[in-house]
Amino acid sequence: MTDAPTLDRAPATTAKGQPARLVSFDGAEMRSRFPNEPFRLGHALSSHPLFTITRLAELARTLPRDQVEMTEAAVKVETRFEDVKIIDAPADEVVRRIESGHAWMVLKRVERDPAYAALLREMLDDVARGAGFADCDEAGFYDLQGFIFVTSPRAVTPFHYDPEENMFVQIRGRKAFHQYDNRDRSILSDEELEISPSKHRNLTFDPAFDTRKTSFYLEGGEGCFVPHLWPHWVETFDDLSISMAFTWKSPAADRLNTLLQANGLLRHLGLPQASPGQRPMLDTAKVAGYRAMRAVIAPLRRSEGMRRALRGLLFGRKANYYYGKDGEAA
Repeated sequence: MTDAPTLDRAPATTAKGQPARLVSFDGAEMRSRFPNEPFRLGHALSSHPLFTITRLAELARTLPRDQVEMTEAAVKVETRFEDVKIIDAPADEVVRRIESGHAWMVLKRVERDPAYAALLREMLDDVARGAGFADCDEAGFYDLQGFIFVTSPRAVTPFHYDPEENMFVQIRGRKAFHQYDNRDRSILSDEELEISPSKHRNLTFDPAFDTRKTSFYLEGGEGCFVPHLWPHWVETFDDLSISMAFTWKSPAADRLNTLLQANGLLRHLGLPQASPGQRPMLDTAKVAGYRAMRAVIAPLRRSEGMRRALRGLLFGRKANYYYGKDGEAA
């Protein structure tokens, strides 16, 4: 881990000098970088009542178990999933003792709760307006999802990528967010990019990657944009950390995700695939076929038990890793 530096500040107003509502950024920088490169932003959520420990514990208690991931806090960027212990405790208890518990947890799909859904929409409407659109709908943002991270002091989220576009905000505590340019294909192989529940998200890290990183040192009221599929790792400092990822899909990102999921499934069945874009007609067929399969399965995934069973059937017990090692109940 690195020592916490003096933090530079995000802009407190929009490019026109008007007070921001929930999110603010340098307008010229956003227009030049969005959605392909990261940039810094500011926000007005640090004192929001939805992010108190009490409210987050209530949220954790109500989420389905497969939408709460809890592990002992990792201490290295290269930590492998096999070396991280799943926490066996009620999620709300883990939130309440997070400051002294040496834990890392993420509350997934928090838009199930109407209050967080409303905040997610308001935040991303602000982002869309910053990009020159009236709202999320006009900008083509859909599948809006929220992920809240509650982390003990001196913890690391190892090297990984996420399949969404993401406005990441630091609400409480101090955090360093290190991003790596995914346009350089030497960082991740085609196999590492493929999406499959049969493999954990943690990736192999090489210190040589650091010549291509962009680091954001954040405290409450600050954040950064994380482009689609850009790998990153994150570290907290000497106090507990609360953060949130406000994510969405665009048509291009959703199509690429679907292709990476199809390729991941085919590789799991012993059929490695060509890189996206090398065989466009085959890519189109795989996307259509995977979407058709997903449409058939979607009604079955409404219950947690069926989601767990389907993951295990298609991808093996390790696909349910958040229940415990190899998919056993934690």
